[in-house]
Amino acid sequence: MGAGEASRTPSEQDISLMKIGTTIRAFRLQKGLSQGDIEKKTGLLRCYLSRVENGHTVPSLDTLSKIAQALDLPIAQFFADDALGRQLNTQKLSDEELRFLSQIRRYSNNLNDSDRKLLLAMVKKFAATAVR
Repeated sequence: MGAGEASRTPSEQDISLMKIGTTIRAFRLQKGLSQGDIEKKTGLLRCYLSRVENGHTVPSLDTLSKIAQALDLPIAQFFADDALGRQLNTQKLSDEELRFLSQIRRYSNNLNDSDRKLLLAMVKKFAATAVR
């Protein structure tokens, strides 16, 4: 901390803003989009999006609206209690897990049903023989 800066605990508003950033990141990853993809769709710089996602910058409602449009979400989704938890309806996932699942989702769209079943069988086989 710099001179004259007092230590403080995060306020509810601070926590709420961090949750919006975390929610934006999670929805972005869930949809398999990079910050660069959002930049192209909104005109917002990647470095700005990173600051929003990490809770360092407070986006305006206009900016949130642009991000929501880029993610094909209603803006209210960012303010819903545990919005992502209800949307995913799964356990909490790490950013790495979300990225991995997003990639699988993106590439599996091109597979036919038979190939999807084969891929799932392979994943099950790898998981069964994986050393933990």
